[in-house]
Amino acid sequence: MLTIEKIKDASKVLSSTVRKTDLIHSPALSDGCEVYIKSENLQVTGSFKVRGASYKIASLSEEEKKKGVIACSAGNHAQGVALAAKKYGIRATICIPEGAPMSKVAATRSYGANVVLVKGVYDDAYAKACQLQKEENLTFVHPFDDEDVIAGQGTIGLEILEQLPDVDAVIVPIGGGGLISGVSYAIKHLKPSCKVYGVQAAGAPSMYNSIHHRAIEELESVSTIADGIAVKKPGELTFDCCTKYVDEIITVTDDEIATAILTLMEKQKMISEGAGATTVAAVLFHKLNLRGKKVVCLVSGGNIDVNILSRVVNKGLAKSGRLLEFTTEVLDKPGQLMRLMNLISDGGANIMSINHDRNNPDTPVGKCIVDFVVETQNQEHADHLLETLRQNGYPVE
Repeated sequence: MLTIEKIKDASKVLSSTVRKTDLIHSPALSDGCEVYIKSENLQVTGSFKVRGASYKIASLSEEEKKKGVIACSAGNHAQGVALAAKKYGIRATICIPEGAPMSKVAATRSYGANVVLVKGVYDDAYAKACQLQKEENLTFVHPFDDEDVIAGQGTIGLEILEQLPDVDAVIVPIGGGGLISGVSYAIKHLKPSCKVYGVQAAGAPSMYNSIHHRAIEELESVSTIADGIAVKKPGELTFDCCTKYVDEIITVTDDEIATAILTLMEKQKMISEGAGATTVAAVLFHKLNLRGKKVVCLVSGGNIDVNILSRVVNKGLAKSGRLLEFTTEVLDKPGQLMRLMNLISDGGANIMSINHDRNNPDTPVGKCIVDFVVETQNQEHADHLLETLRQNGYPVE
């Protein structure tokens, strides 16, 4: 059974394997509350997952170690299992959804694991791993629904209480629920007054739905930029822990997650993947009552694919009113486009791109359609620019 003694033992076992990550005060994120970042994105392998994976593998019998291990993961658990297996000289096979960031796949292979790419999402990779586990008689290292894995993740809770004894609230991302199960168990047993909040992506609210309906539910599909928490169905152990120890679970949209990633980059000089940024999104968009409290946002990982980072940043810029796209009409006469561009420039916006279309069959004769992408300072500036254009006779969409 999961006990506080097991979590403390995990802390001892992991002391030579994982980093005790910094708890960083963030005045830039503190709006009505005092925010601290628990920087698991700076952990070995770039994610908290190495904690649970390492403790589980360290706890295996010699016979189990000889057989080898198998795991399934969207990427972070994969790296944790691969690194721990390498340390103990154990053969590791990892099933990963083929849509996972290639940086995570490459990192897993770099630790010496055999990677099997599976079509679909995490749950499809899980089914494949179960199949291979039976065929090859391997030891399965579950990414979240395992007491040893949960105990390993729970060491983060011990560290938070040590680093900030007067913490009032801890916000934790939820996918399958292993992280928040361990953290909430540790915190509620050592400091029951501290609130523990969970955050899921709105496009993958499996634990959110299950807790609200008081029964484990499986989603038909998941869709979110937070690939690390795109889980269709929570675990039995994790559902039980969340029911007992988590005070509230909320959801955040992809646009809100993207804004949080951008904010962490600009304000905190910190790279977070989508899953890790959900906790910061909860603070930025006031999803919880945190006024006057000392709050820890657990940024669970930083393994975001650089190929999608620019798209995430653009989404964050648009959500915060700093990237504005609009369409309008101009007369098809010399100088009309320049007049419009000068109006935008005088309004303090920076034109990023223009598409001038005079052959659109839906456009009235004598007019042209123009699409703009411009940089603005904030949402207020964007709204003011659009209103200025309308006042000068330009219909704006």
